[in-house]
Formats: sequence, structure tokens, C-alpha cells
Amino acid sequence: MECKHFGECGACVNYESGYEGQLAQKVALHTEMFQDFCSGELSVFPSDESHYRARSEFKIWHKEDEIHYAMNHKDSGVVLIEECPQVNTHIFALMPKLLEAITQHKLEFKLFGADFLSSSEGEIVVSLLYHRKLDNAWQEEAQKIAQKLGISLIGRSRKQKMVVGEDFVTEKLLINAKEYHFRYIENSFTQPNPRVNEKMIEWAMKNSATSQGDLLELYCGAGNFTIPFATLFDKVLATEISKSSINAAKKNMQLNDIHNIEFVRMSVEDFVGALDGVREFRRMKEIDIADYSIDTIFVDPPRSGMDEDSCHFSARHKNILYISCSPLSLKRDLEILTQTHDVIDMALFDQFPYTHHVEMGVKLQRKGK
Repeated sequence: MECKHFGECGACVNYESGYEGQLAQKVALHTEMFQDFCSGELSVFPSDESHYRARSEFKIWHKEDEIHYAMNHKDSGVVLIEECPQVNTHIFALMPKLLEAITQHKLEFKLFGADFLSSSEGEIVVSLLYHRKLDNAWQEEAQKIAQKLGISLIGRSRKQKMVVGEDFVTEKLLINAKEYHFRYIENSFTQPNPRVNEKMIEWAMKNSATSQGDLLELYCGAGNFTIPFATLFDKVLATEISKSSINAAKKNMQLNDIHNIEFVRMSVEDFVGALDGVREFRRMKEIDIADYSIDTIFVDPPRSGMDEDSCHFSARHKNILYISCSPLSLKRDLEILTQTHDVIDMALFDQFPYTHHVEMGVKLQRKGK
């Protein structure tokens, strides 16, 4: 990837040796980091070298009478951004047109941020963030911009959200030659790199190909893994604490004509407590856990990883699939999980090129099986 802001912009900090060089550094670092758990080679899944992000956030910087996109400088302050080759081609083409339109329609007053969400086919929602209350005049001008540029626009300020068009895009993922459709909601978590996301899902499905019965999934989000998993298992029981994510997951189940998933909006801690009979929860009232035959558990926790109780709960299952966005948290959790399970496969997904961040995947199987 070529970028005129390398060396200044704090978004990319590992670029000197090019894409292949930065990937080799990550592989070497994480091979050493997990050598006590995985004796074989990591399965490595690279990213596209440029235009890989379908979701990105920029500051809006006011300089004299003009507005600019900006990012944090790698040292301090900000750097004004003329272009960003990280973002997909649809966002890349839109960015200068949007700034021009905002200025022409006089919507720049107290504007401080612009968040982009795009599908791979070019459906885009842009959220404009303000330090002022928005009114009907803002909405009228925003409608003109949205129509002119063929996008949806959302205005956000304190306790306020004004939607022009839709507040979601519909993404299409190709997984094992099969199309899946997902509704991605503005201002909620989605995987930013769709091509690497496809590879993560395919890896997880490959490592579940011989599993039988039903699946339990913790931290299911909007069903990114859940929906494809449902084609492999008899039934899927999935939990997530976010109300908006659960609603999106149920919509995604409909979009893909899937009918064997039960989504439960609960924290993992409460869910484990409910299964163990520590206390009763109304949201589990309709769930007959005795009707499930679960040998496999899938977890995709937040950066903090799992708590100790959740690790021990996961270790009750024969097969554990773990996707992690924090290798440090993963290493800590593996200290517990490998007391009862062996690592069968470990993967590195280069979800965030030119940074130090990676996603990791681990397949564990109970010892002696």
C-alpha cells in the first residue's frame, strides 16, 4: 500500500518493510508468544494490501474557512488527511465529494467527526458527529446531500440521532462458495475487514466440520459466525448482551432463511449462572437446555477476554473454538483452557494491516479424545 501520510498518521505504525514484511513480523512475534501452546506452525490468513476497511472513523478538522479529515498524529496532535488507502474503494471515492457537499450545503458548523460504514457493493451510511443540536434545516440539507451522493446520512449530537435514509447497510459475504447476507447497524460492532472476516468464518467452519449435535456460542454479536455455523449443527444456542446486536442477529437469521438458532440476550456470566441453576432468568424461561446435545462451544469475547469462571465453563465441552482480538487475553485464557484441552490448530488473521493488531483463532479438544 502506498500512502502519503506514512510516518505521520498514527493509524499505520508498521509500514517500513511493506505488507509482506509487516505480516512476517506478526507471524514471528505470535509464533514465539504461543510456542508453549502450539508446537506446529500458525495457519496464516493475509489481508488485501490496500482498500480493506469497510468501516472507518475520521475527525473533522476546521482550519480557517475549510474542513479536513484528520487522524491522530503518531506522536501528538493531528495530521490532516487528504486520502486514506485503508478504506475500501467506495469510501475512498466518496470522502472528497462528501467534504465538498458538506461545505456547499453549510453543514460544517460544530461538525467534529465522520464515521463511514460500507458494504462491499457500495452501500454506504455516513454518521456526522456534532457539538450542537440538529434541526429541520440540517435534515433538509442532509437529504439533498444524501440524494446527490447516493448514500444514507445520520446526524448525531448529544442525545440526538437524525436519520436520512437507512441506519444500516446489507453486506454480502462469500463463505465456502455460499452467499450470506448480514445487516450491519450504524454505531454497532462489525468486522472491519470483510475479506479476512470471510477467511475467519471459513477457518472456524473447517474446524467444526466433524463436530456433531448442537453448538453453544458465547458473545455472538449480530450472528457473524452464528449464521454460517447453523448450517453445520442441528441447533445453535447463542448469547449476546447487546440489545441492538441481538435484534440484528435475528434479522440476519431471517435474511439467510435460517431457523435453527435460539438467540438469548444475556451476559455470559448470567448465562453460565442460569445453566448452573445459580438463579433463574426470565429470558431463559422458554429455553429447554435438556433438549440440547452440546459438545462444541464457540467464543468470540471482547478485548478483555473471558473471566475465569467462563473459561472453566467452556472447558466442560469437548471442543472449544476461540476467536480473539487480543493475543494477550488469549494467552492468559489458554493457561486455564490447556489444563484440560490440547490445541489442535491455531490461526493468525491479519485483520488490521500496518498495525500491531491481529485476530487469533484456536481450536482446542479435550485431552485424551
